[in-house]
Amino acid sequence: MKGILAAHADWSVDARKRFVTVTRRATRGWTVAAPVPVGPVTDFLQRVLRAANGAPVALGVDFPLGLPRAYAARHAQRDYHQGNFYGFLRGLLTRPEFFQVCAELTEVSPARPFYPVRGIRGMTRAAHAAALGLPGAAALSRLCDRATANRPAGAPLFWTLGANQAGKAAIAAWRDMLVPALAPTLAAQAPIDLWPFAGPFRALLAPGRVAMAETYPAEALRHLGLRIPGSKRRQANRLAMEGNLRAVMAALGAHPHRALSEALADGFGADAAGEDRFDSFLGALCVINVLEGNRPDTAPDDPWLTRWEGWVLGQTDMPCS
Repeated sequence: MKGILAAHADWSVDARKRFVTVTRRATRGWTVAAPVPVGPVTDFLQRVLRAANGAPVALGVDFPLGLPRAYAARHAQRDYHQGNFYGFLRGLLTRPEFFQVCAELTEVSPARPFYPVRGIRGMTRAAHAAALGLPGAAALSRLCDRATANRPAGAPLFWTLGANQAGKAAIAAWRDMLVPALAPTLAAQAPIDLWPFAGPFRALLAPGRVAMAETYPAEALRHLGLRIPGSKRRQANRLAMEGNLRAVMAALGAHPHRALSEALADGFGADAAGEDRFDSFLGALCVINVLEGNRPDTAPDDPWLTRWEGWVLGQTDMPCS
């Protein structure tokens, strides 16, 4: 679709390390800008819409969209009487305590599921699950969070400790961006559709609207046929991928702006945010890859996924267990 704006935001826990890569569809393919800071979360969607100037927006985000099905079945449906993830998010407008991270296991409840504030001797995910009334640690994870044959597991939604955690990023995104955007009574409301809950990704593209989908950089690498020679945290390893990244872009009909070419030639920088700029760029290529029809834009045929849990854009592999 000509004129579409496709973007990807890498949602680090640290707001200073959140970057977005913006691409635009033109007659001769995609033009890809260099990653830039996301900036204030509260008006991020409005800024993206303004940049699109009325064109459809396809936005990938590296934070969870959905709830573990065990939590949804026991609490979101039963306790809060919600029929899907959309309704649950809208309901959070009147439940701000949901986003308060628990310092002690005794504070954890379905109404306050995020834990812990800091490391505590002897704490376990099994105990966290039990406090939420879930049958075991595995029930904290959504299906798409679990390891596949081709990539490691992601962190459970409600866990907020360590480098490999998704909870704090989800809190910032849901509380400060999604809940206001979906609340019809607030000025921050935005025309947004969440994938896969609202339908196939490409079908959600409409002028003046944002179609938002969850991505996972480790999954995006697989989709693009790429492999990092070592850790992505090292500038030298990111730099070693320059040739392969340019080849992938050429295959997708994507053309880098000058600033992006410079970033590729520099391994996205020597500072600690280099890996975040790199992930933002990878995610943008993942979104383009799906829009070009090279990966599916639907989730597996499971109503739990399309009503509650969500899925990772373009993923076809099912979990190992």
